[in-house]
Amino acid sequence: MRRILFAFICAAPILATAAQPNIILVMADDLGWGDVGFNGNKIIQTPHLDAMAKNSLRFERFYAAAPVCSPTRGSCITGRHPFRYGIYFANTGHMKTEELTLAELLQKHDYATGHFGKWHLGTLTKTEMDANRGGPRGAKNFSPPQANGFDVCFSTESKVPTWDPMLRPVNNNSRKWWDPAKENGPYGTAYWNEKGARVTENLRGDDSRVIMDRAIPFIRAAAKKEQPFFTIVWFHAPHLPVVAGPKYTKPYAKHGKFEQHYFGCITALDEQVGRLRKELRTLGIADNTLLAFCSDNGPEGSAKDPGSAGHLSGRKRSLLEGGIRVPGLIEWPAKIKPANTDIPAVTSDYLPTILEIIGAEQTDKRPLDGISLLPLFKGKMKERGQPIGFQSAGQVALIGDRYKIYGSGKKQTNRLPKLKLFDLKIDPAEKNNLADQHPDLIKKMTATFEQWRKSCRHSDTGGDYKD
Repeated sequence: MRRILFAFICAAPILATAAQPNIILVMADDLGWGDVGFNGNKIIQTPHLDAMAKNSLRFERFYAAAPVCSPTRGSCITGRHPFRYGIYFANTGHMKTEELTLAELLQKHDYATGHFGKWHLGTLTKTEMDANRGGPRGAKNFSPPQANGFDVCFSTESKVPTWDPMLRPVNNNSRKWWDPAKENGPYGTAYWNEKGARVTENLRGDDSRVIMDRAIPFIRAAAKKEQPFFTIVWFHAPHLPVVAGPKYTKPYAKHGKFEQHYFGCITALDEQVGRLRKELRTLGIADNTLLAFCSDNGPEGSAKDPGSAGHLSGRKRSLLEGGIRVPGLIEWPAKIKPANTDIPAVTSDYLPTILEIIGAEQTDKRPLDGISLLPLFKGKMKERGQPIGFQSAGQVALIGDRYKIYGSGKKQTNRLPKLKLFDLKIDPAEKNNLADQHPDLIKKMTATFEQWRKSCRHSDTGGDYKD
């Protein structure tokens, strides 16, 4: 089916000028809510993110749309829950041609568009074995960034080591940690550009720097032309295999090897966020640039692993708070006053927020799951109002301004598992199940969830793509 590109139009003609805000969406991979200084971590050094937080709208309750990476990434660029477009979990499905992405939308408004880092929304080559699914084995899932509206790309299909990203660490993905000098041949993946060619230069050392080395020239080129730009920077850190160079492990020498590398690759990522913010100021475009930062889900592993969900229960793969509540910042000096907010927001909010910022409106009936946060930026939003729905691997959840229902079954079915009820205002750790005390609230929230899930099923069967 042809890609539907007429779903959004301008409310009024907008000339492509430097007055249009630049937009940068930065995302870490498997970074827990409690892995950053601005959320209270006392060990991991994140000075640049902490400085950004002081100049940002900082979210106490920012949610990834899913507890694993691929579905969340899709929500960032569609404004829709991943069960609407068939990316139910990591390494499943691909970005469909009928979906309208932020990059495609912004291209229509003369934005330069670039993707840098992890893609994970489809394979990047049909001919070569690459990463998790690339090559002939995954040809049906071929959907690279350049087929989804990105002019410039420096992208991997999925994970890579966070140091020397093209080389396989000894004891890859294990809890036995290594000297980065000890590597065991090619990792089996590649960085690909917008022409579908492998990139072979400047691929050694810290992976976050390798990514930023490509993003900054793209930003400079757009700024020089006074062209607004949309830049996605999706870091791999701190996804396994986490490896950090000596400069970054040294501050954590008193900790175990796993912790040294985990903490170190986060500090290396933080350094690149600082580099990006400094570059925006140097170019004189920081004030008119919306810079967002979040993670794609909660921390990997168990409580014995170094990633932290802070005071929250659950981790990656769970729809408990620790699996989906992630660090969240939005900095836009010209329009946003620094503040903290406990109003819930989600990665699906990016698209409708940006639509309203640029003066575009939706003209078809395609459902979005996000809402515009522009009223929040202006200090005019007192509550979210619209709940956020979640589905993943047998789990379901619906999160409102105060209450959350949650259930977990063995697999995703049309029949709901037994639901728990939590008051997130006073119990963010989800220790007290209030379901028996509030049967009417459970009933009301269940009905809302079922209506939403029915809408997702309609979308997933192609119902949104009919002319």
